[in-house]
Amino acid sequence: MIVMGILNVTPDSFADGGRHNDFDSAIARGLEMITEGVDIIDIGGESTKPGAERVPESEEFDRVIPVIKELAKAGARISIDTMRASTAKAAIEAGAQIINDVSGGLADPAMLTTAAQLDVPYIAMHWRGHSKDMNSRAHYGDVVKDVISELQERVSAALDAGIKKDKLIIDPGIGFAKDIHHNWEIIDSIDQFVALGYPVLVGGSRKRFLGGDNPDEREAATIELTKRLSTSGIWGVRVHSVKPHKEVLKA
Repeated sequence: MIVMGILNVTPDSFADGGRHNDFDSAIARGLEMITEGVDIIDIGGESTKPGAERVPESEEFDRVIPVIKELAKAGARISIDTMRASTAKAAIEAGAQIINDVSGGLADPAMLTTAAQLDVPYIAMHWRGHSKDMNSRAHYGDVVKDVISELQERVSAALDAGIKKDKLIIDPGIGFAKDIHHNWEIIDSIDQFVALGYPVLVGGSRKRFLGGDNPDEREAATIELTKRLSTSGIWGVRVHSVKPHKEVLKA
């Protein structure tokens, strides 16, 4: 199982906003992740926490592209965490190798065709709308069935756009338009997502459903979640800290 390390070059991400918001601190953290054995560094320049406002395209570019170039030189395998086709294209040209789109192609109509043209792995997450109002969309009949159905629609759209089946990775979108109970129902049924036949990424790191009053207090629970998922058949976990997750996977 791969460990994807989160590198948010943002001032407002929910767990680490501002910690790596300038070039030097972002590079330092990226290099640290490499020494800790990270498999992929997921670099993002736009917060997707509940209520977050979108940033202009130019600002997203300025945040992520220099960091991608520098960490690519250091040999990192990099994914670009973006909903914009233009940012994805620039990031791949700068040295990123994977597109991680939390909107599954819904936020930008050009994303799926761009990903197909770039011919790189594409992560499609379950998404129901932008951060500003996504919590109001957390209504399901059966959350597992509904999320699987909506993910299958994104998979079909990706394939229709020309993305190769072996380039597709799916993500059930823990914390996105889902309440605490929805998140745990998905975790408890993760085998149904694996059964769809695509690599599955789970990004539950330090999120509210794990308990605790602030994100840093949820690290121990995040490690336990990784331990639990290690035998589930998923492809990877997306986490803020790298070393303890690599260690629990070796145990």
